[in-house]
Amino acid sequence: MTTATQALHDFDMRQRFYFEKSPVRGDVVRIKDSLQTILQQKNYPVALQKLLGEMLVAASLLIGTLKIEGRLSIQLQNSGAATDPEQDSLTWAMAECDHQGHIRGLAEWTGTWQSAQTANDAFAKLGKVGEGVVFINIQPDATYGTQAEGYQGIVERVADNLADCLAHYQQQSVQIPTLINLACDGEQAGGILLQLLPRTTEEEVEAVDNDLFPRLKILTKTLKAEELTTLPADEILYRLYHEEDVVTAEPMPLTFACTCSQQKSESAIFQLGKPAALEIANEHGGELALDCGFCAHVYYFDKNAINQIFA
Repeated sequence: MTTATQALHDFDMRQRFYFEKSPVRGDVVRIKDSLQTILQQKNYPVALQKLLGEMLVAASLLIGTLKIEGRLSIQLQNSGAATDPEQDSLTWAMAECDHQGHIRGLAEWTGTWQSAQTANDAFAKLGKVGEGVVFINIQPDATYGTQAEGYQGIVERVADNLADCLAHYQQQSVQIPTLINLACDGEQAGGILLQLLPRTTEEEVEAVDNDLFPRLKILTKTLKAEELTTLPADEILYRLYHEEDVVTAEPMPLTFACTCSQQKSESAIFQLGKPAALEIANEHGGELALDCGFCAHVYYFDKNAINQIFA
């Protein structure tokens, strides 16, 4: 096994890997510091902490399969009516990663979730299998000169397991055989993605070891949750594939970053309308405050600032 670098053992990162002379590729993701920054924004139930961790890892894995400059988000939405505040329910959740490795996430829920302990328990709070909605959103970033339109795909909820649903989506919608394994213990999270890319030429078809991908899938499924969350990427790859010809690329650092801004807050106030904005300011001592759920930053606007928005 050869590696480009082994310097990011203890850092949040995505590690791309390939198999020599094969259309199989994969990624390993592990996050810790950025996950804790996100989870500290709210007093999330334990099970929801773990689900958010898995969602963040999944978004970081999936954007690595795309050639875009922009963002990919995974969103969960409860499709039921207004939720009873006393009932255990997942209202919605989202996790996002952009092409620079910036991640963020947020969720809303009701109830106490005292009996829920795992990410699958949290996923089940969307309702029965088949209920709730799971989206994948891809949004190219216009600031990089990208003119392509955004894309939204609906992920079939085939199980109370996020990884299984996403792998099924990749197989059915993108038509790329995919294995995804996710884990989060509430402190750190990790995941691995394995894909069999299309063969593009007759020569590639003849040269490919057709038993490789099934063999790699079996090996990858032996990985335990605690190994995904605690082991460095190079050790994971060695344990799984030490008999294969594996090559790794330069790791991509992952870090928490929020996209909120003064300008976006001003746009939100503009959408609210001047009379309503001034009324809220009057009710709060002459000042309107907008806080970001992702990073807890608060943007303050007095009456003069509000008037300037509508000038």
